[in-house]
Amino acid sequence: MTTTTLQQRLSACNLHSISRAWATLVRWLDWLQAPALLAARLYVAYVFFNSGLQSLRDWAGTVWLYENEFHVALLPPHIAAVAGTAGEILLPPLLALGLFGRFGALGLFVVNAVALLSYLYALQPPAIMFHFIWGILIAVVALWGPGKWSVDHLRSS
Repeated sequence: MTTTTLQQRLSACNLHSISRAWATLVRWLDWLQAPALLAARLYVAYVFFNSGLQSLRDWAGTVWLYENEFHVALLPPHIAAVAGTAGEILLPPLLALGLFGRFGALGLFVVNAVALLSYLYALQPPAIMFHFIWGILIAVVALWGPGKWSVDHLRSS
């Protein structure tokens, strides 16, 4: 056996090993999609639902914030307060369950964007960053769907 033939065999063996390792990694990453999407859905749903509950607990304070701090374009403050709170209460369960998951994600994306834009001037950079993180997580669910661990997936199976 010549040196070149041995090098070719070793090279082919290494390529095969790398290919098998890559295929295994891809299978693991594919499997992790469902729990990752579930974690993203649950996290964002938790954040927005708790915000909605806080708005309901102190409704007078919520209305005051919409009248004095949050400047929602095109909506009177009282209607903006009702719409924002309704979105924070009604959409997170849909997102968490993955029931009409893309609808829930798109709705919360709008709620998040309006919240960010309505009081951007008052937010510190870490708070702005959180809104961007939530927006990215919500966009992932809207673009790719709620995943295999969702009611939507069970309904389509």
